[in-house]
Amino acid sequence: MMAVELFALEQTFPTADDNNTEGCQYCRKTNPFVGTILGRIVDIKYKHYPIRFMNYMFLSLMLFISGQYQSIAQSVKAKKHVLVDIAHGEKFWNDPSKMSGMDPNVIERVKYMTTEITKSANSVNADIGYVIKKITATDLASCNLLFIHIPSTTYSADEAKAINEYVQKGGALFIVMDADYWSTLTGTNANAIVAPMGITFAGDSPDSKAGGHTTPTEITDKRLKVTYHGARMLSGGTPFCFNDETEQAFGVYKKVGKGKVIAMGDGMISLYMTEWQGVKDYQCSEFMHESFAWLLK
Repeated sequence: MMAVELFALEQTFPTADDNNTEGCQYCRKTNPFVGTILGRIVDIKYKHYPIRFMNYMFLSLMLFISGQYQSIAQSVKAKKHVLVDIAHGEKFWNDPSKMSGMDPNVIERVKYMTTEITKSANSVNADIGYVIKKITATDLASCNLLFIHIPSTTYSADEAKAINEYVQKGGALFIVMDADYWSTLTGTNANAIVAPMGITFAGDSPDSKAGGHTTPTEITDKRLKVTYHGARMLSGGTPFCFNDETEQAFGVYKKVGKGKVIAMGDGMISLYMTEWQGVKDYQCSEFMHESFAWLLK
């Protein structure tokens, strides 16, 4: 810390002189732990050093310890939890620890995606877990964000209701569908989840050109280059992801009750596909960080 900063701070605290230790008494009242340490230092040493030097040492140590306190407080702040649904025939996501005997290439891809989504979660003080069976209110009670990515089987009426109630009460949902090639709306009833929230997945997009982008919104304040190639149309919410060919939206967000939802009609960006058809700089991590940060804020 520069001397000028210490000098400025020094003016705001009482100083110690040869007859009193008011500075340390002030600190003891403000922060007993810091005051005790500094008090002992000054009680023992102040007669042997110039007072101004002791003031600098007093302030430096107090600032250092305060910084340590802040750091510790942040590190012990309760983590939030992201639950990834892998119980409904998801086409790409899985728990890599449960994939023994599967295609090694698929395992490696899932490991890569898991590493990346874990980084995205960690960047907003969250961790990753999995839903491996029917989604219940109990599962969602311990979850801050539910991540559903291209399911291919149906959700029961109880599951759809539990998810809707969870969002209404303050939960967050990131849900992705894609073109019929991957999952159809007859094979999975994703609209049973999002329709009560005012969002609807529709048919395949006619746009065939690869490449997409975001526009500045409350989710991200900048234009991000995002992966896109063929998608499912959707309506409702506020659009923020668009394809480069016709500017048709394929990603929307909405506040629902006390909760939030992001719905995507293309799954490439949330598969962390940074390269596609010769383009190698899609901003997947940035997009996922911004999305998670908004959902969990």
